[in-house]
Amino acid sequence: MDRLVNTVRPYAWGSTTAIPELLGVAPTGEPQAEMWMGAHPGAPSRTDRGPLNEVIDADPVRALGPAAVEKFGPHLPFLFKVLAAGAPLSLQVHPDLDQARTGFAAEEAAGVPIDAPQRNYKDANHKPELICALTPFHGLCGFRDPVEAADTIAALGVDSLKPYVDLLHAHPEDAALREVLTALLTADRAEMAHTVTEAAAAAARLGGEHAPYAQIAHHFPNDPGVIAAMLLNPVRLQPGEAMYLGAGVPHAYLDGLGVEIMANSDNVLRCGLTPKHVDVPELLRVVRFEATDPAVLRPEASPSGEEVYETPIDEFRLSRFVRAEGAAPTDLTATTPQILLATAGRPVVGGPGGPDGPHGPDGSDGGTALGPGESVFVPAGETTELSGTGTVFRATVVA
Repeated sequence: MDRLVNTVRPYAWGSTTAIPELLGVAPTGEPQAEMWMGAHPGAPSRTDRGPLNEVIDADPVRALGPAAVEKFGPHLPFLFKVLAAGAPLSLQVHPDLDQARTGFAAEEAAGVPIDAPQRNYKDANHKPELICALTPFHGLCGFRDPVEAADTIAALGVDSLKPYVDLLHAHPEDAALREVLTALLTADRAEMAHTVTEAAAAAARLGGEHAPYAQIAHHFPNDPGVIAAMLLNPVRLQPGEAMYLGAGVPHAYLDGLGVEIMANSDNVLRCGLTPKHVDVPELLRVVRFEATDPAVLRPEASPSGEEVYETPIDEFRLSRFVRAEGAAPTDLTATTPQILLATAGRPVVGGPGGPDGPHGPDGSDGGTALGPGESVFVPAGETTELSGTGTVFRATVVA
């Protein structure tokens, strides 16, 4: 197996303290938003043998296993992250596989540079994702019932929002949501800026369920996404709880620390809460205008102690082990590639007995002890055992 050295991305919305606290290092004073674990060419994990993407490219079948290569191709199909939101992320959706392939091909044919700010599709893949909370984690996920959204907006008492309230009451669910989101994103920017200012002040006065919208507006003072956020379900995850985000579902993360896993894609269509490009026609093609009740995933332990977060896709599979002192070692040998991430305690991974005999809970004699925030890549078929105490997240695929 390979111990991973991972890149931390300094996006502006990142927390300045959460990832350093996990790693047990001093903050730099700069935002630290995402720690990437995997083989994404934008920031591949580093190993003693070189960047992980190059390690895999040198022998994909050995690293990933024949079943995974046959199903997903010769690349690691997921990207694993620690995500630390200190401010709201953009309100966004991801395309399904057909939409991504069509959109990518169209932009390639049109000659849009891959790094152009107006480019929507950086690859031809979809981007389902799963976020699991390490601390209390707040976000928005999926459309609310239009009448419920109308009540939230009406309570602000802002005259310029009354037409949106009327639209939410006047149409069937999908048409109401489509009309209001379209109207918000195509409204005159100066008029919308004034509306958002009034709405933010009203949300601050009301407090309670409206308080988060005042906080969002603090970060994005003139953005129509502040009102669009009121169309979505607020979600609060407790540590260990997770949320799955499929194609076409609008969402945003607001604050908290979590582990995130996704298909290996950069495809994002933004709805708001961002200075970046918003392609309204393409966004409306991808969004699924249906009210949903976002399911909070709570895993159940199997006899081995593995707690699996069930999702409907195969590019990734996330599970967790919470090991008590004195627990028997767990065999993690698999025919698929794995990334193991410790988030608490000092668990140990290694082959049974290691190369020099039995290993102890401190990682001596062949085992690799992992502190919080440390991770390893385990190639397919590698004999692997988990011992010691603490919490370990396991990222792999279904092949």
